[in-house]
Amino acid sequence: METDWAEVTRTTFPAPGSSDYPRPATALAFDHSQELLWVGSDRGRVVSYGRELQQYTAFRIQPASEGPVRQILIHEKGIIALGTRSIHMAMRRGPALWNIRHENMKDLHCMSYTSRGASEILVAGWQDTMFVIDVLKGEIVKQVGSLAFSSPCRAVISCVVLRGSFCAKVPTEYHYTIMKKSRYICAATKTGCVNMLDLNSLEVVKTWQAHASYINDMDAQHDFIVTCGGSLKQHAAQPYMLDTYVNVFDLKNMNSMKPMPFPLLAAYVRLHPRMLTTSIVVSQHGQMHVVDLMNPDTNNARPHQANMGFLSMFEIAPSGEALALTDTDCNLCLWGSPTKIHFTDMAKPVELPEAEEPPPEIDWSMDTPLSSVGLPYYRDVLFSGWPADIVSNVGAPPLQPDAAFMSKLKKTDWGYYGPNPNRTRLRRNQAVEDTRASMRASTSSKKHQFHSEKERYTNSSSSFDQSADSVASGELDSLKPEAPQLYLNQDIKYSKFGIEDFDFSRFNATSLPGLENHIANSYANSLLQLLHYTPLLRNMALQHAATACLSDPCLLCELGFLFDMLHKAEVPTCQATNMLKALSNTPQAGPLGLLEEEAHPPEPTTMAQNLTRFLFDKISQEYRSISAVSTILEQTLFNLPHPITPEDLVSRVLTTSAVVSIKCLNCSNEHTRPGNTLVNELMYPPQKVAARGGRAPRTTFSQVLKVGVERETTNKGWCQRCSRYQNLQMRKSIQTIPAVLAINTSITTQDQRRLWATPGWLPEEIGIIVDQGQFFCYEGEDLKLHLQRGIHDITVYSLIGMVDNIDSNSPRRPHLVSVINVAHAAAAAPGESQWYLFNDFTVEPISSEEALTFNAAWKMPAILLYQLKAANNKTTTDWKTNMDTSILFNDTSPDSEEKTYRVLDPETERPGPDTIVAMDTEFVSVKHSEIEMNADGESEVIRPTVHAIARVSCVRGQGEDEGKAFIDDYITIREPIVDYVTAYSGIKPGDLDPRTSKHHLVSLKTAYKKLWVLLNLGCKFLGHGLKQDFRVMNIQVPRSQVIDTIDVFFLKHRKRKLGLGFLAGNILKKEIQLDEHDSIEDAAAALGLYRKYLEFEDAGILEMILEGIYKEGQKTNYKPKRKDGQVVQRTDTPPIPLEGSISSGGPGPGPGPSTPSRKAGGMVPGSGSAFGSVPVFTPSK
Repeated sequence: METDWAEVTRTTFPAPGSSDYPRPATALAFDHSQELLWVGSDRGRVVSYGRELQQYTAFRIQPASEGPVRQILIHEKGIIALGTRSIHMAMRRGPALWNIRHENMKDLHCMSYTSRGASEILVAGWQDTMFVIDVLKGEIVKQVGSLAFSSPCRAVISCVVLRGSFCAKVPTEYHYTIMKKSRYICAATKTGCVNMLDLNSLEVVKTWQAHASYINDMDAQHDFIVTCGGSLKQHAAQPYMLDTYVNVFDLKNMNSMKPMPFPLLAAYVRLHPRMLTTSIVVSQHGQMHVVDLMNPDTNNARPHQANMGFLSMFEIAPSGEALALTDTDCNLCLWGSPTKIHFTDMAKPVELPEAEEPPPEIDWSMDTPLSSVGLPYYRDVLFSGWPADIVSNVGAPPLQPDAAFMSKLKKTDWGYYGPNPNRTRLRRNQAVEDTRASMRASTSSKKHQFHSEKERYTNSSSSFDQSADSVASGELDSLKPEAPQLYLNQDIKYSKFGIEDFDFSRFNATSLPGLENHIANSYANSLLQLLHYTPLLRNMALQHAATACLSDPCLLCELGFLFDMLHKAEVPTCQATNMLKALSNTPQAGPLGLLEEEAHPPEPTTMAQNLTRFLFDKISQEYRSISAVSTILEQTLFNLPHPITPEDLVSRVLTTSAVVSIKCLNCSNEHTRPGNTLVNELMYPPQKVAARGGRAPRTTFSQVLKVGVERETTNKGWCQRCSRYQNLQMRKSIQTIPAVLAINTSITTQDQRRLWATPGWLPEEIGIIVDQGQFFCYEGEDLKLHLQRGIHDITVYSLIGMVDNIDSNSPRRPHLVSVINVAHAAAAAPGESQWYLFNDFTVEPISSEEALTFNAAWKMPAILLYQLKAANNKTTTDWKTNMDTSILFNDTSPDSEEKTYRVLDPETERPGPDTIVAMDTEFVSVKHSEIEMNADGESEVIRPTVHAIARVSCVRGQGEDEGKAFIDDYITIREPIVDYVTAYSGIKPGDLDPRTSKHHLVSLKTAYKKLWVLLNLGCKFLGHGLKQDFRVMNIQVPRSQVIDTIDVFFLKHRKRKLGLGFLAGNILKKEIQLDEHDSIEDAAAALGLYRKYLEFEDAGILEMILEGIYKEGQKTNYKPKRKDGQVVQRTDTPPIPLEGSISSGGPGPGPGPSTPSRKAGGMVPGSGSAFGSVPVFTPSK
């Protein structure tokens, strides 16, 4: 401090003009990188000031009711402010970077950086728990508690890594008020002690009793700690008074030094940032002494600060050229040399807001070019955005060489040369990469997305040209620095003709169906596909679904229905609507965080891993609830006794049987308990250290799996013998392993991600030996060697597939894909691997190398599924021949005069492949469509109408009772109904309410299972416009089992399909649908039309009859006529047209799928077009 130091400026806090009245400051800190002073208030606000105390920014870190800002730390990326119950980090401009709250944050007081520099902080207070926070991620990585001993100067710190919301809590004796970082983290307690904590382990290395009662202020730099504190004065006016000295502690030698006398009562102390042994001591009245620690008896006194109240805070700038003081009168004062004052030596410029540029003035004249006028923001493609396929290529973008490759080349006079990293890829005088790939990918994505636009693009190509190029060149997509198009999340777009117009074949040219992703909770699609292609799980699900189980919800039944649908599908996509609806209706799903409907759902990886555990548990429970219809294959495969019980099969297929031994490390008391698991979690051993002059031993997947299965851990727990909490060592002793080995990868660190990114790290086959409770796993050459020797009973497993997390660092959330070797699920082994990528409705074949290659930047596995190799290709259809059909013959509704159906007679009416079932369904709306108008005045469907099945009717198609119903089920709907569409459905308000309905209501599962049983008995379904009935019902029926009268009475060149009412009036001469629809009447009318079709076809006059019907339809606009000659004026179009209407009119209720819609974040609007081919008009029923 030089002689010209004086008060430079002063202001009240907060600054004049603020909305808040003056309040005392509670935290003070100089910035290390900018000329800023940061001040915290007692109402949770942080304010920054410049060198002249002009206000720069202000922001709030917590509600005013939660109290003051306790401390401010300066970070390169922003400011970290500590509140009573939260920690807040913000940019210097004010926007928040993160804010952390925790239930154990009750009274925080202080924080300090740890051994990891500015990337990690330790937070403590007057509470039983401390926290370690990762500053860069903004998350808690550890909770720290201290287990106290009898001595007040010793404690052992224990650290527990947080996993989810669980964390063990250990009581702590020490409550900290101040923290400073030097050689150690110096932490002042409430009782006048200073604990020196190790920077790495956070253990208390030394405890120093600095003052008798409390510590008022403390500072630590380099090798010294200085403290000001107070003591209890028995005969004084105030019981506690400040001491007349400053205590000093030598951190290098770990002993106390001679105190520095300060008769004026030392209140605050700071070590000079530049002069290592110099400190500045200040009293509450403003007297200031500059003292040398090595010669404390001599000091340099500074004058009293006039016109100020009692000092409340004091801080010195990093440059040593400025002091900041605050007092109880809410003054903020800055001291220093008026000519030299600055806060930091290497200050970065303070970022100021940019002034808005005024719009340019345009000189309007005849010669003003239109391009000088700016365009507004827009969402749609501009008219000037010509498709890339009509633009001539005049050159490719320049090559961007890989920096890592270029760094290995040597420079010469004629250029660069170096080793070829891959001779199969890099050839002489050829480019390393195709720089037009991105252009082609973007061009392809703009090609037709709707069936109605196909003819506009005669040279249409797949949307994955980029992937095809990669396969042709041998390049792996998984090694690219960013996720390619094949792995990115795809959205369904809607034209004015509904979802049926969306061309799914662009995304799936294979015979394997994908799953649509516009449904709530469709994050589960990837896991459902993986389970479907696991033969043993598929067999279990179908065996259970074929039983008499009517439990609702039953997830195993729904899995069986879904797997059967995927197997029978003859279209590019299916939908898991019923399965996901059953998941939503399961009471445990919400509390376990398995539903996307939650306001803040977990990451998709966490949700999928939780869902895996949940589904395996439900499969285990529900399979045990009723005996399977046929288990001959499993009995033969596993050599199980007859009859086999469901418990035996579940144990053999799913359960890792183990015994957990628990040993107290204090008294060596040991006991055991069952430790069976259905899903194993990987645990990663500590990283191996390289030997001197050598390489670190390679960690293999088999080693990681062994550690995860045996799970040897040490945790705190209650010991019965010690009668207290002790460290307990737990280890699993493995008894048996299941045929299906489900594994959650539990990847949490960068080291683990790099391990998975190692080429060839995940094996396609593993061998497992269980011997005397120990688990041994082998892969690669070790596995081959064990198989050749044949000494041990080794069980070989094949990798069925995995669920991968794709995090493309885009604004959207990460999403999941599944990579599956479908060869193991084929009816006969194809002899080679067949890997496919399932990205919702995108399905693409990929190579084994692509499937088993991971990328630490964006592609990591979340779930693995191994299956017993001997069970590969072991699928069975015995469940069909042993299927329980009693649901078709049992009538649960009471008899009444108004009963509209009679169930089948089990003696005389056994359904089979020759049985024709005429059917019809009715829908209601459970969610309205969302439509917006674009700039051209055309309507665009943002989200389609969501429908639910309300009534299912089936009519006998032959026999004495032909035309009479044997199923007429009204279905309970749990969702709120927004529109009964009574004119089309015949359903009235109250019909579906169990309290008021006059009909006998059944669950959706009961109605669905009746159709599913008929389907698997081989029956043929007859109806009019069955495509939408099946879609809303969420069932796949092979074409060979469908007779649709909308197709048999159709002339292709007419480009219009005919409605049921119109056909019935013209061919059957019957009036139907006059007032409202009736599903039994419609099914019987379709049956009558089919009988007429057979007559016309047999007589060879079908085409002539149809031509006459079309001509008649042109006269009446294809509306049915009444017997009195009047044309029915109401529309004959149901709420869900098959392909749309070319009739003019305003926007209607909006066509679309009958599935629950997903969150709006996953929807992308699509629009129809007036150009191109005219779609076939389908008025349907």
